[in-house]
Amino acid sequence: MTEAASPVSASAVRVARQMRVIVGRLRRRLHEAYDAEELSMAQVSMLSRLDKDGPASVTELAAAERVRQQSAGATVAALAGKGLVERRSDPDDGRRAVVSLTPAGRASVDDKRAAGEEWLARAVHDRFTEAERQQLIAAMALLERLAD
Repeated sequence: MTEAASPVSASAVRVARQMRVIVGRLRRRLHEAYDAEELSMAQVSMLSRLDKDGPASVTELAAAERVRQQSAGATVAALAGKGLVERRSDPDDGRRAVVSLTPAGRASVDDKRAAGEEWLARAVHDRFTEAERQQLIAAMALLERLAD
């Protein structure tokens, strides 16, 4: 017999709701700040995934992005059409295709990351005092722990 889960505190519920809304808004603002190529959020996410994790099959990308394989395949096709990714035969298994960033894809990821960080750094600098920025730094450690 498993033990019943303890009730969740009202403060935890409040934090969860606010965090979900705020993270979503912040994600959209970052996307607006750096997306000159008008890529979808799914396309940006997949480019970032390929940059972070390296070449992968569509199946692996779908699992990592938590989407259906057909959706991942459509995203890869759109990115390939823009010249940002390429598909090649897997050297270990010729039946399998591996998706990787092209030089243009890598440049796109680097440019977007720099633009997003520049926008965010400017916004944090302009809208918060030094003491508040130090509070944000401390909060990042808590969020990191939550993400892990």
